[in-house]
Amino acid sequence: MHWEHLLNKERLGHRDAKDETGRTAFLRDHDKIIFSGAFRRLARKTQVHPLATNDHVHNRLTHSLEVSCVGRTLGIQVGERLERLKLLPAGTNATDLGDIVQSACLAHDIGNPPFGHTGERAIRAWFQERGQRYLELLSPAQQSDLIYFEGNAQGFRILTKSEYHQYQDGMRLTYATLATFLKYPWLSAQAGESGIKPGKYSAFVSETGAFREVCQATGLRPLDADRYCRHPLAYLMEAADDFCYAIIDLEDGLEMDLLHWDEVYALLQPALPDTAEVRSLVHSGLRDGRKAALLRGKIIERFIEAGVEAFIANHQRLLEGRMDGDLLHHCEPVVHDVVENAKQLARGKVFEHPRKIELEIGAFEVMGALLDGLIDAALSHARGTARNYRHERIIDLIGRHSFPDDLPNLPEQERIYQCIMRALDFLSGMTDNYATYLAKQFSGMAETRY
Repeated sequence: MHWEHLLNKERLGHRDAKDETGRTAFLRDHDKIIFSGAFRRLARKTQVHPLATNDHVHNRLTHSLEVSCVGRTLGIQVGERLERLKLLPAGTNATDLGDIVQSACLAHDIGNPPFGHTGERAIRAWFQERGQRYLELLSPAQQSDLIYFEGNAQGFRILTKSEYHQYQDGMRLTYATLATFLKYPWLSAQAGESGIKPGKYSAFVSETGAFREVCQATGLRPLDADRYCRHPLAYLMEAADDFCYAIIDLEDGLEMDLLHWDEVYALLQPALPDTAEVRSLVHSGLRDGRKAALLRGKIIERFIEAGVEAFIANHQRLLEGRMDGDLLHHCEPVVHDVVENAKQLARGKVFEHPRKIELEIGAFEVMGALLDGLIDAALSHARGTARNYRHERIIDLIGRHSFPDDLPNLPEQERIYQCIMRALDFLSGMTDNYATYLAKQFSGMAETRY
């Protein structure tokens, strides 16, 4: 792979890039994502704790903003190193790489349904159980999209189809940003074959055309039919996410009194500089959450340095598409171990807290109630048999004109698939709060909303 193709600034649909004074094509991507409704709704979507009432606990929006800051720095520092080595194409600078990674980081969770990963699992379980009869109407590839429903693929659908210019290339982002967003550049049918996190993928069958266009326009190396090597900058996006998870999950644990300062400090200490400033802070009388916040910058700085070094050391392998594992596994052992240990601590003491488990059980019921109504109405709409007044009103709620214009001209199987995907767009776009409210409304148990 070559940087002149990987950094392609043309927009989806082979549209020309538009650079303005002080605002490059890649920076325009950043702005389009920031101003989108899909991004704004992340403010009320689960990060770790569904429906958290503590304002200090992270949500998907604050997490995405923090990841984008780390990703921008990673991108710029990698870009500066590549500039010094004269490896970047003419007309490209380090800031461009920072803007691309920052934009991809902003969007990396944009496709998450209500209740985060629990919501994903609920959708998959519903189609494999109560929704089995709908699968029988679809092709094997279409079935894979539903039984392995994936927020990453829903995010690619939002970016390329459903947000802004619906069914006309969506946000119309640059090829470079979209390729960097493709953390798992293959379709659902190939998800089980991947050595990188089996079950993960980045595009549904419905976005096959856009997926191929992005991969070909950026010169991603093909591995198999509709399966490509990652864009090198996708590794920086993933590393930024990993680095932030390692810190913010622990901070949230401290904030919610699920973790103790002593165990958090013992975990982070190997990656902290041994200075008088750090020792004074650690043993100060500040509350635990404030100590973690003041040390955050020093920890992330160490993580970023390690990530940049790992990228540069593996630069040629990244371009050849043959680097094994993620970037974190190529970081210096101290950083790798701190991040992995932080994840383990969070899984054991934060993710398994009884309140979180209770809410996740409730989330399954909420998602199930919504899917019962939405998918049944979508099937009726696809078949032109939505005479049931409830189905009609659900289609009105989804948006009667939000379905593809050519729907009546499609074969029945494709019509059913497209209508189900549109219903999932509606469901995935909901916030945790609205999903909970609407599930109650579907059952006639909700209070009136003004």
